[in-house]
Amino acid sequence: MTRRDVVVIGGSAGSHKPLAQTLARLPSDLPAVVLVVLHVAPGARSTLADSLARSCALPVLPAVDGTRLEPGRVHVAVPDRHLLVDDDVIRLSDGPRQNRVRPAVDALFRSAARWCGPRLVGVILSGSLDDGAAGLAAITATGGIALVQDPTEARFPGMPTAALRVVPDAATLPAIDLADAIVEVAGKPITAGAGPPTPLVWETDMLAYGTSNTPDRGPPVVLGCPECSGGMYAVRTGRAAHYVCHVGHSYSPQSLSAVRDDSIEAAVWTAVSALQEKVMILEELVEQAQTAGDPTAADDFRTEAGRAARAADGLREYVHPPPSAARTVAFRRPAGG
Repeated sequence: MTRRDVVVIGGSAGSHKPLAQTLARLPSDLPAVVLVVLHVAPGARSTLADSLARSCALPVLPAVDGTRLEPGRVHVAVPDRHLLVDDDVIRLSDGPRQNRVRPAVDALFRSAARWCGPRLVGVILSGSLDDGAAGLAAITATGGIALVQDPTEARFPGMPTAALRVVPDAATLPAIDLADAIVEVAGKPITAGAGPPTPLVWETDMLAYGTSNTPDRGPPVVLGCPECSGGMYAVRTGRAAHYVCHVGHSYSPQSLSAVRDDSIEAAVWTAVSALQEKVMILEELVEQAQTAGDPTAADDFRTEAGRAARAADGLREYVHPPPSAARTVAFRRPAGG
C-alpha cells in the first residue's frame, strides 16, 4: 500500500530557527523520510546537519548521492549541489542554478513531485523572494500536501507569502505546530495520483542528467536567460509560473525581476559615469573657448555640460530615490534569499 512517506522542507533567510523547532518535535519513529534544503553559499562548510542533529531524535545526515530514501532519517542538502529525488534515490547535482542558487528549494520540490507525487508533504519556511512557490504548486498538483510557516511570524515572509499566493489552500501554521501537522499525515495510506506533466519531466531530467528526451518544455517566451542568454520557456503549474532556459537555468518571477534590476542598475551607473566624463571634457572646452576669446562657444559648451550633469543627477536619483519617492519607486529588490 502506498503511504505518505516523504517530507521536503525548504527555506532561506531566517529559516534555521523554525527548521530546528520543527525537527526537534519529530518523533524517532516517524514513518517518513525528511529532505531539507536551505540556501547556503557555495563555499560554506557543510555543518548544518551537525547543528540540527543536536536537538533532533531522528538521525540528521548530510545528503549523499545514491542513498535510498528510508523512513526515519533526515537528509540535508550540502553546499553547491542540488538535492534531488530520482526514483526513491537521493541525487546530488551540480546542474544549472535555479533562482541564482544551488542548492535550490524548487529543484528539490519539483524533482520530488515528479517521483513521489501524492506521497509528499511540502513545507515552506522563512525566506526572501519567491523560491519554492513553483515547487510547492507542483507538489499539490501531483497530489501532495502543502504546509507553510505563518508569514506573520516568519523573520522574512517573502517565501511563505509567495507560496500562499499560488497554493492558497496550503495549511498555514506557526513553526512550533508544523511538526504536529507532519506527524498527523505521515504514514497515512494514499491513492495513486496522476503522472507528472511533461514539462516537469523535462526540467527534472535537465537538472539530474543535463539532457532529456521529453520534447514539451512549455511555451517559449521572449526572454533571455540571465546566465547563458539562451531562450526561455514558461512553465505553469496551477497559479504558479516560472521560466526555464534550454539548458535548465530556472527563475521564479521575483528572482528574474531581481536579476533584471541588477542589470538595469549596472547600466545606469555606466551611463552616469559616461555623463560625468562628458561634463569634465566640456568644462575643459569651456575653459579653452574662454581663453581663445570665443564667449559664444564657451556658452554652448557650458549649456551642454549642464544638460549632461542634470541627466547624470536624474539617473543617480533613479537608482537611489529620495525617501519620499522610494515609497512608490521600489527600484532595488533583495538579490536573494
